[in-house]
Amino acid sequence: MALGTDYSGQDCSLAKALEVVGERWSLLLVRDAFLGVTRFSDFRRRLDISKAVLTQRLGSLVEAGVLERRTHGGHDAYVLTPTGEALWPAVHALMRWGDATTSALGPRRLFRHVPCDADLDVTGRCPVCGATPTAAQLETRPGPGAGTDPPANPLSARLREPHRLLTPLRD
Repeated sequence: MALGTDYSGQDCSLAKALEVVGERWSLLLVRDAFLGVTRFSDFRRRLDISKAVLTQRLGSLVEAGVLERRTHGGHDAYVLTPTGEALWPAVHALMRWGDATTSALGPRRLFRHVPCDADLDVTGRCPVCGATPTAAQLETRPGPGAGTDPPANPLSARLREPHRLLTPLRD
């Protein structure tokens, strides 16, 4: 029996979600959009992804309503839509799972609930107020598991500085 090429025959919410974000690179693009990456060239440099694949993945995420393509300062910018922002709990959970299973030194990135000035726990909740904050309420900074190698480019250097999620970064 031949393997299918998509999940269209599956009557399952997870399969439907994977149709949108399950392709290689898609979740990394969403992660970087949360971190403030918006420009095509910055996604490409940060992920070391081919132009053709990046064009296809960004197009798919725009078509699915996860990202919106806007013109900003003479450049195209890709920003998360409310549908894309709703992926934050899943992205955070996958990052924490990755830290727990691959990083002996702890999380590579920490997330602070700005109104309470408290780092999220492993479940994504604020230990002070008990809320599961939206991405717009969070600041990120490197954690103890972050690499110590020099940044490969100015954008990577900016991503190592504390900054609010969803705030566009420029190199």
